[in-house]
Amino acid sequence: MALTQEALLAALASVQDPHTGKPFPHPEVLRELRIDGASVSFELALPYPAQSLWPQLRAQLQAAARQVPGVEAVDVQLRTAVVAHSVQRGMQPLPGVKNVIAVASGKGGVGKSTTAVNLALALAAEGAQVGLLDADIYGPSQPMMTGTSGDVESRDGKLMEPHRAMGLQINSIGFLVNEEQAMIWRGPMASQALEQLIHQTRWEGLDYLIVDMPPGTGDIQLTMAQKVPLTGAVIVTTPQDIALLDAKKGITMFQKVNVPVLGLIENMAVHVCSQCGHHEHIFGHEGGKRLAQQLGMDYLGALPLALSIRTQADAGRPSVVAEPEGEIAQLYRQMARTLAAKVAQQGTNLAPKFPTITISKRS
Repeated sequence: MALTQEALLAALASVQDPHTGKPFPHPEVLRELRIDGASVSFELALPYPAQSLWPQLRAQLQAAARQVPGVEAVDVQLRTAVVAHSVQRGMQPLPGVKNVIAVASGKGGVGKSTTAVNLALALAAEGAQVGLLDADIYGPSQPMMTGTSGDVESRDGKLMEPHRAMGLQINSIGFLVNEEQAMIWRGPMASQALEQLIHQTRWEGLDYLIVDMPPGTGDIQLTMAQKVPLTGAVIVTTPQDIALLDAKKGITMFQKVNVPVLGLIENMAVHVCSQCGHHEHIFGHEGGKRLAQQLGMDYLGALPLALSIRTQADAGRPSVVAEPEGEIAQLYRQMARTLAAKVAQQGTNLAPKFPTITISKRS
């Protein structure tokens, strides 16, 4: 009996995408399926970064293909193929950036900046090209968390060159002012500074630009929503009732300006005593999870209240790079893959494919 493509595809469909639940190989990801006698080869172009899952996924696909009578050898190639996704109506994507994701919180002190840098590093560790923009104009912390410093340079006197560290392209107002200088700026000035940071940085070949937003729902957040092409936003909160109240306001703000909320991350969900291992829910239990369920949005996961997260970020080596095989790094990587898979299910941004139409008066 001759080996057919239909039989092979039916067998491969028994393997599911671990983050979308779709059976492999769906048409969006299958590339170059070849059958040469008893040998089979094909490529999967995954729409989100997940290199840590490739060995397991490759083994599952090979095992499924070998269930087809006549198949003796199976070659599976995997690659990451992130595309640009939909943004607010009427906006063009940033040059050099496919997707902009805002990491926000309704109030300060919930670990938003630490979460933002670790998500960026986790996406990079999974195979994506990632940038990190510190949009917290009044309290920039990413220079310290990424161990970067120094003045911003420019090749042409127009665009700023991002700092590069740990596989990320990084820019922050912290590179432009003295670290001891207080940013005593009114809202319009701060918003203008943010616009310049975003639009006048030479981002190069980014799959994702992670934006560490300032806390709250003020001028800067509105500037981001109205003048920056956002693929979506992630909300960071703790389980505490007062944090959840403010998180809900942040979610409502993004919804009102038509920016998709991609999911919620619950930080400081549980404290584990370093001496005896006792678990204690200092700020409440699963408040973020309940809020996500109440609002019908994705719950991306929970992080513990751990001393190592704070000390590693303060030392300029966040958890994902300080202990890449550690439990906390794996939590961040799981959240990053889930987030990227959620982005991959958004509509595709077709704007770059259309020409710009200019209307001029006849003389």
